[in-house]
Amino acid sequence: MTLILLYLVVLILIGIVLFGVASLVFGRGEQLPPLPRATTATVLPASGVTGADVEAVKFTQVLRGYKTSEVDWVLDRLGAELDQLRGELSAVRAAAGLDEPVHTHHAAPAADEESV
Repeated sequence: MTLILLYLVVLILIGIVLFGVASLVFGRGEQLPPLPRATTATVLPASGVTGADVEAVKFTQVLRGYKTSEVDWVLDRLGAELDQLRGELSAVRAAAGLDEPVHTHHAAPAADEESV
């Protein structure tokens, strides 16, 4: 019985030493320190969002899908960017004296608008 207990203690000590060595050599497995609470690693540029930026967006996965606050933030940013671009386009069209085409969200574009 004493011999088994001694083997068990030695095995536990070897495990602790191996764990310590592995922790020193490999670290915690993170390239960056953990983010502060209530922040996100999801990034988009302040303006000039491109298709590549949107494709590069990654959301943190949680138990039931993606983290809602990150998805909401990205959608808000993209919405603001679209509103800004549409406002600038309207201003340019107004300055050029062009009539603005009327769009509804679900209507198919007219044949003459497809080439614009």
